[in-house]
This record gives sequence, structure tokens and C-alpha cells, in this order.
Amino acid sequence: MARSKDVSPKCDATAEELTLPEVAFAEDLAKLTWALAHPARVRIVRLLLDRTSCMCGEIVDEMPLAQSTVSQHLKILKETGLVQGEIDRPRVCYCINQQALAKLKKLVADL
Repeated sequence: MARSKDVSPKCDATAEELTLPEVAFAEDLAKLTWALAHPARVRIVRLLLDRTSCMCGEIVDEMPLAQSTVSQHLKILKETGLVQGEIDRPRVCYCINQQALAKLKKLVADL
């Protein structure tokens, strides 16, 4: 059996030229992108971005998921800071944290 030639492009960078990103940059980027690492969370963020006001129970109505599943995804989004929730008894209303979204955009752009 003949061996195939390695046709992958060669990297011209030397070891001295390669640098790792700062720890804080890497941690922030990983945390915020992990928040969007599930299609349901991406959909929730899109729903919230399309609204001019906070959303409460309508999020569950828009998703093909159980209320408990949506709540778990919202919890993850809140823990990472992309989404903020305001308690309006007996509900919690959610909206995008614009500062966190701007930070995510900058981190991705700087990547």
C-alpha cells in the first residue's frame, strides 16, 4: 500500500513567533462562547435580541422544549452574564446584557 504525501499547508511561524493569549482573554472568551454552545441557547439569545423589552413566559412559548429545559438554558446564560433576569413576581423577565454581548463581540474580533 502506497503512502500518501502530506498535502497539508506548512506553517511558516517559528516557535518564537507563537504566543498564547492572555489567561483572562482565554477564560472570558471560553466562558461566553460556551454560553452559546447549544442551539437552544443561541435561539434564546436571538429571541431576546429581537425584542425591545424583557421577555418572561413567552420564551417557553417560542421554544420546542419543556419549561424546565428552557429554565436550565436561561440559568446557564445568566451565569455567564449574557442574559440578565429581573424578578417581577411571580415571574422573572429576561433580556440581553448589552455589555456582555459587546464584550463577546470584541473577544471574537480580537481572536
